[in-house]
Amino acid sequence: MVEHRFAEPRLPGAGGSAGRLVAACLAARRLTVRLVGGGADRSGVRTAVAPAAAGAGAEPQAVVDCLVTRHPNLPRDRMGNRLNDAGRWLIAEAVATLHGVRVPPRALVRDEHRRWSVPEAGLTASVAHCAGYSTVALVAGQTVGVDLQDHRDRPFAMQWLGALLGRPDGEPATMRDFAECEALIKASHLRKETFAGVRLPDWRPGWRPTNVGYLVRSADLGDGLQLALATDAPAHVRWWWQSDPAAPAVPLPAPSLESAA
Repeated sequence: MVEHRFAEPRLPGAGGSAGRLVAACLAARRLTVRLVGGGADRSGVRTAVAPAAAGAGAEPQAVVDCLVTRHPNLPRDRMGNRLNDAGRWLIAEAVATLHGVRVPPRALVRDEHRRWSVPEAGLTASVAHCAGYSTVALVAGQTVGVDLQDHRDRPFAMQWLGALLGRPDGEPATMRDFAECEALIKASHLRKETFAGVRLPDWRPGWRPTNVGYLVRSADLGDGLQLALATDAPAHVRWWWQSDPAAPAVPLPAPSLESAA
């Protein structure tokens, strides 16, 4: 597709209401950990807390953990060396941060459709980085794709994608469309060469079914960034934020436009 938009987890800033919001999130997080028994494993890594159990007779829903990290520079290792294979490193770091499992980047595998998995943790994964940010999505038991795009001027790419998506009268695609298409390719068997005929449903909060058996959703992160997710079955999404790669992951509250999802 073209290179590796609109609901709402917002990137928290320092101070003011944003600072109070982050503090409240951390307090709620600590309370949840005490109540459900989650927390740090023996390695000291803080792990994600499982969602409440589904109602009697209901199938438990998978959970997609989506971590957004700000990077002062392009991704580097702990010694400050720039990474040639940043995607593997970003996924491995996200697994350690959110699941408390340390896996070497070389232990990650890709299937025939180039979809990432982490066999040692029982997870599938997807990764994207754009400008000074990265995002990693992790889930167990189903596929996932994630993409991150900024608002660069790409008139020819947007015209081409609009035509591919069947938009009327030469209407260009949006950056949200762009990100959703990329996420869909990463989660599925689709490729640029087989994408003709795919149609994105009109935007609304939460997951939306496409005509190819996958679901997409998207979010405006602020700072000119659009994030999109795709998967093959409905899933709860937990949003996480890191102000830098060495900082703890902070859970973000459910965005207001997605509160009904």
